[in-house]
Amino acid sequence: MVGFLILLFLYPTVWMMWKTKMVGKQLPLGSWTCQPQGRLGNLMGEYATLLALSMLNGGRPLLMPKMGAHLKSIFEVSAAVMTSMESYRTPWQEVPLNDWMMDEYKHIRAPYVKLTGYPCSWTFYHHMSSFVRREFNFLPPLRDYATATLRKAMDGRKSATFIGVHVRRGDYVRVMPDVWKGVIGDADYLRKAMDVFRTRYADALFMVASDDMAWCMQHVDVARGDVIFVGNNNQAEPQRDLAVLSMCNHTIFTVGTFGFWAAYLAGGDAIYLSNFTLPESRFRLLFKEDKAYLPNWMGIAANLNTDLKHFFPPT
Repeated sequence: MVGFLILLFLYPTVWMMWKTKMVGKQLPLGSWTCQPQGRLGNLMGEYATLLALSMLNGGRPLLMPKMGAHLKSIFEVSAAVMTSMESYRTPWQEVPLNDWMMDEYKHIRAPYVKLTGYPCSWTFYHHMSSFVRREFNFLPPLRDYATATLRKAMDGRKSATFIGVHVRRGDYVRVMPDVWKGVIGDADYLRKAMDVFRTRYADALFMVASDDMAWCMQHVDVARGDVIFVGNNNQAEPQRDLAVLSMCNHTIFTVGTFGFWAAYLAGGDAIYLSNFTLPESRFRLLFKEDKAYLPNWMGIAANLNTDLKHFFPPT
């Protein structure tokens, strides 16, 4: 019993000695990182925000091991990746972020900063958009795949204005109406958005990708012969779809960060689903359209009366 109490008393000291020996030095002062959360679109927003805020505050951006390995398997990102031990050993000060830029983020003073939250707003990094887009240059195999996909889609056409279309469904099919009292975009929205580009470009060719290609094949009008379904429906490899969409001239997307980044990287005109939650939705406290979408992009309002009547019938 006495031996057990001595061991219990000494354990914290022994543990700290072992930890110091095994882990070694901390990262240099001024190191910044971000807590990886979400899927590819979220990670891209977190990384772009990390770059912008660390540069603004004179810090050095570093990536957590798993996030770094994932992004570097897709893009030519420049930030160094810390080791698991460095991540564990460093006494990070967490800084929670809203979805949009605020003045207080210009004055973050801490020796080690870890950004948290789900930031995905151009207001953080659009002033350095060229740099951000270069960071998200795809690796050669993905660029080659996207180029080959677009070339194949030409199929003898003399010209084509490629319009990337991303339709986010998946878990949003239930989460949006059940949790946020909102919608995710329907066939009518896609028709309206596609007609905008059909009016602008006689050679418009729509490249459709989604996490639910079966739904798209049933609901996207293909009668004009100007629709190509390019999504591989493989949730483990969304980067292939993103590479194709990013090489298009313009973009249509419904909701979600994946569609945002497809439009941002493509760099042309973009149409997005706007006003997609009821006025009383808590989502409006977390999400501001004017901070989420570039001012020159075009929004088409969702038909909430029609789309939500199944979930919230009038009383």
